[in-house]
Amino acid sequence: MIERLYLRELLAFDEVELEFEKGLVVLTGPSGAGKSVLMSAILSAFGYTTQGAASVCEVSLRKPQKLEHEAYELGDELTIKTVKKENLRYFIEGQNISKKTLQEMFTPYVNYLSVRDRGGFESEMLLGILDAQLASKDKTFKQLLKEYQKRYHTYKQKALQLSKIKDEESKLAELIEFATYEIEKIVAINPRVGEEEELLKIKQHLSRMDKIKEALSAAMGIFTLESSIEEVYRLLDKDASFFGDAMNQLRADFEETEALADELDEVNVEEVLDRLSNLTSLKNRYGSIEEALLYKEAKAKELLGYQNSEKDKSMLESFLALEFSELTILASKLSQMRQHEALVLEERLAVYLRTLKLPALRFVFSAVALDAKGKDAVDAQLGISKTATLSGGEFNRVRLALLASTIPSQNVSGGVLILDEIDANVSGDESIAIADMIYQLSSAYQIFAISHQPHLSAKAHQHLVVSKTAEHAKVEVLDDAARIVEIARIIAGEKPTAEAVEFAKKLRSL
Repeated sequence: MIERLYLRELLAFDEVELEFEKGLVVLTGPSGAGKSVLMSAILSAFGYTTQGAASVCEVSLRKPQKLEHEAYELGDELTIKTVKKENLRYFIEGQNISKKTLQEMFTPYVNYLSVRDRGGFESEMLLGILDAQLASKDKTFKQLLKEYQKRYHTYKQKALQLSKIKDEESKLAELIEFATYEIEKIVAINPRVGEEEELLKIKQHLSRMDKIKEALSAAMGIFTLESSIEEVYRLLDKDASFFGDAMNQLRADFEETEALADELDEVNVEEVLDRLSNLTSLKNRYGSIEEALLYKEAKAKELLGYQNSEKDKSMLESFLALEFSELTILASKLSQMRQHEALVLEERLAVYLRTLKLPALRFVFSAVALDAKGKDAVDAQLGISKTATLSGGEFNRVRLALLASTIPSQNVSGGVLILDEIDANVSGDESIAIADMIYQLSSAYQIFAISHQPHLSAKAHQHLVVSKTAEHAKVEVLDDAARIVEIARIIAGEKPTAEAVEFAKKLRSL
């Protein structure tokens, strides 16, 4: 419920501050006075339009029961503010909010019906009405719809996965061939971490082995002098142990060198060079032997994924075929329940439509491909006419009848309903019927209505009149006496007759 409106600098309105009551709030006044401008300011506060936005506009309201948003901390009393400078900026509880987010938050709670608006009878909207009616009274339907929507969401995800696999299928053989080639190339070389360093040492030894052998042969003579040198130390009474240790170490080193030379004689030089060349090519391509081995492992996993792709495809196709059958069964059950509810709603609607001097309305179902709602498309037919061919007056009366026949249960607010000249261009009897219906709706909705008809004005819980001088516009709340005067003006013009005044009094007393 909107409790307060404050605005500043809105066309001819310098400043407006209003407090609203529950139920039906009617705005009247001469044509061009600014009623629609004032209504646009309220609509702009909820993100419906940027036209008619005031320099500053504040709307205070009670938070709808189920309104929540993870990005904003919302109390029981909310203030929405718009500030228009170069651009229009929106705030909720002092926090910046985008127009899109604001509209998404309040669309379920603030409904706008204009004589120029032809929406409300699209298939999705009609299905939403039928589903809401069923869910409010039938737990089985509510659970069935929830199960269908959850499974359909999974179905669509799996269908996308299958589509992706099929899109990549043409590339799959090429990808498998490339991955296999890369793996085989590394496997064929079969590198080992640290192997290159070992081969480089061998290469280095091979390049110097002839010189090593020659030097070793010349140095072997040192051992023939070993006993003579030890005798010298003995005669001098000096310790010769260090000399003995050195000779033993030298003997061991020479023996190790001879053994290495024997081993290198068995080495194939060409094989060593080829092996080094292969390892170098891997390093040049992958950066290091370690990275080459990691690349091989990654390609092996990739190849395994490609090989599993066909299996995944087969499993997905089986799942989708089975799930499609299950979803079709669920959608058929939903459709049966909706069609039964449509008949119930048609009967309720017929009562309101007769009051509004309109023929009965029929919901026409047709089957479509499975979607998030099921397999139903719904159209509405009034008598022999589709809703798309109705006049503006007929269209709006049908919408009122639909709202009246789907009024929320007691103690549940339907939100705010904004009606822009909903009773324009209708006859007296139709005007009375529309007024009665809007008044009935005001038990569940807070309704703001612009009207040029006396019947709706007379039923208002709160009556506002908008007037305009040459330069300034103003709006004021009427008391009982002023309401009689304004209703008489609506009936008979700016100089109402005594009969018009008496008729206005009669309307107020009904």
